[in-house]
Amino acid sequence: RTVSGGRAEGLASCMGTAIGGLLHVIASSLGLSVLIAKSAIFFSLLKYLGAAYLIYLGIRLLLSKGPDALIEPSNPQGPRRALMEGIVVEALNVKTALFFLAFLPQFVRPDAPLITQLAVLGIICVTLNTVADALAVIGAHHLLDSSVARAAKARWMTRTSGVTMLGLGAYLASAQRN
Repeated sequence: RTVSGGRAEGLASCMGTAIGGLLHVIASSLGLSVLIAKSAIFFSLLKYLGAAYLIYLGIRLLLSKGPDALIEPSNPQGPRRALMEGIVVEALNVKTALFFLAFLPQFVRPDAPLITQLAVLGIICVTLNTVADALAVIGAHHLLDSSVARAAKARWMTRTSGVTMLGLGAYLASAQRN
């Protein structure tokens, strides 16, 4: 989606995943990630909602119209939708919650306020991920614009994205609580 929908939609999707990531930072800082990790019900609920949404997005990409519709989006609300989809995908990603739960506490100092440290570390993490995502979107947009084979590249990237979303959804659905 981020590649085939154009640079504006791609960057909006990056911002959406950043916002979704920040929701996980807040949850982690407040201890809610521990609840998700320890509760089989909450873990499974978040896991299956996230997996179902990824599978939905993958199927939608695979069933999308030809590459011309993807290169020249006709929907003026494309970036808004991409932003919302980015938020939902990341907010429902149980692996992000578990990542923050497992990774961030390793870097906190016991003599400093825990919530502040977790928030700062999480924001740094989300910022670095967002910069990497934005660079990938800009690079992919450049690839699509740099060649006469633009439609073929868009079709290939859309199909690859669709299969990737299906795979990620299946992987997420099979994730175990550890």
